Formats: sequence, structure tokens, C-alpha cells
Amino acid sequence: MDRIKERMNQLRLEADESAAKNEELQARIKVLEQENLAKEQEITSLTHKNGLLESENEKMDTSIKELKKTADESQQHGTHNETLQRRLQLLEEEAEQADKTLRETNEKLRQTDVKAGHFERKVQALENERDQWETKYEEMAKKHAALQKDLDDLQQEIGNI
Repeated sequence: MDRIKERMNQLRLEADESAAKNEELQARIKVLEQENLAKEQEITSLTHKNGLLESENEKMDTSIKELKKTADESQQHGTHNETLQRRLQLLEEEAEQADKTLRETNEKLRQTDVKAGHFERKVQALENERDQWETKYEEMAKKHAALQKDLDDLQQEIGNI
């Protein structure tokens, strides 16, 4: 009987150990289940976060494409602007040249007007002198006609004597 008691004690000890081990394993299972639940929640959270990041990544890709397009357009506008600047510079140079030519032409016109005024005065003086000569010519022609008449009358008188 001692042996049975000893065996019973041993079995009780084994049963206690098994119960303790069972409790320990049950506690370990609960800890692992909690860890598993926490990991599943973390996976769910990370999956959601991953979805949000992928959505954000797509938005950024779209934004990058738009920015590249805008940059290309900006570069084209810059090139167009440079072309317009060169055209503007050429037009300004042409305008300056035209202005210089206009000033020179105005100066020549002014000088021509001065010369024209001078020549008009000369013409007027020459016309006055011509008129005087015509008047003198007419007077001389009258004197000549009168003298010719006197000469003819004198020749008739000499011829009649």
C-alpha cells in the first residue's frame, strides 16, 4: 500500500505538475492569442495605412505628371518669351534707327525750307529787277520810237528841201 500511496502521490505530483503546466500553457496560449490579436490588428492597421499610402502615392504620381507638364509648358513659355524679347529688341533698334532717320530727314527738310526761303527771296528780287528792266525797256522803246519818228521826220524834211 505504501507503494500505491507512493504511486498516488507521484501521480498527484504529476497531475499537479501537469495542471500547473496546463495552467502555464493556458496562460501562454492566452498571451499568444493576445499577441496574435494585437498582430492582426497591427496587420489590419498597416494594411489600411498601406492602402492610404498607395492612394497618396497615386495622387503624388499624378501631381508629378502635372508638374512636369507645367514645367514643360513653362519652358516653352520661357523660350517663347525669349523669342519675343529678341523681337522686341530688334523692333526697338529699328524704331531707334527710324527715329534717327526721321530726325535727319527733318533736319534736311528744315535746311531745304531755309534754302527755299532764300531762293524765293532771290527769285522775288530777280523778278523785281526784271520788272525794272522791262519798264526801262518799254521807256527806251518809246524813246527809240520817238527818236525814230523824229529821225524819219528829219529825213523827210531834208528830203523835201
